[in-house]
Amino acid sequence: MIQADVDAYYSACVARHGATPRGVDWSCEATQGLRFVQLMKLCDVSAPFSLNDIGCGYGALVPFLESRFASCEIDYLGIDLSRAMISRARRRFAAPLRRFVVASESPRIADYSVASGIMNVNVGYSRDAWEGHIKAMLQRMFATSRRGFAVNFMRAAADEEQDGDPAKARLYRTTPDVWATHCEQEFAAAVEVIGNYGMKEFTLLVRRLTHAAPSQAGLSH
Repeated sequence: MIQADVDAYYSACVARHGATPRGVDWSCEATQGLRFVQLMKLCDVSAPFSLNDIGCGYGALVPFLESRFASCEIDYLGIDLSRAMISRARRRFAAPLRRFVVASESPRIADYSVASGIMNVNVGYSRDAWEGHIKAMLQRMFATSRRGFAVNFMRAAADEEQDGDPAKARLYRTTPDVWATHCEQEFAAAVEVIGNYGMKEFTLLVRRLTHAAPSQAGLSH
């Protein structure tokens, strides 16, 4: 049910604003790019790698990668719940090593996975239900990433009261320790928190501590 409501929310955004940052509920291209900079700190760009972009929207990360990492071969797969988003992404950016699928999770295991903004807009659920949804997304990202994953969250002040009323909690805000601790304990991973990039948010870089690849069971290509 949550996934269906997320799909409806973002499909409506892109229908209203088109393939623009507003179409994925970001304010502008500059801040969108700044978030991409933090997420991509996860990746070793000195050698080719594969990348899953979870909640890829209309594919805005693709031109960023082509501009910043032109000399690095990146096997990119964009995944989104919204057919409207994926349709726009394919029209604009589909190419060899640039693919897009409609799905709730990646159908393949990649070296890295990133997700920008998909944890932030609670589409009308209790805080507990939304955090359960986040935990499930993080688990799927870890399971489909050989080396690690990166996500961002909107930051709440440490002493900010968390209101459980869905009507008042459209934007999910949290503190770094909540999800850093979760990832360290749940995945036995090394977690780096990046928080000083000029916005009221933070990015988590979650790296596997071993080189054991996740299982391919249940995944299709």
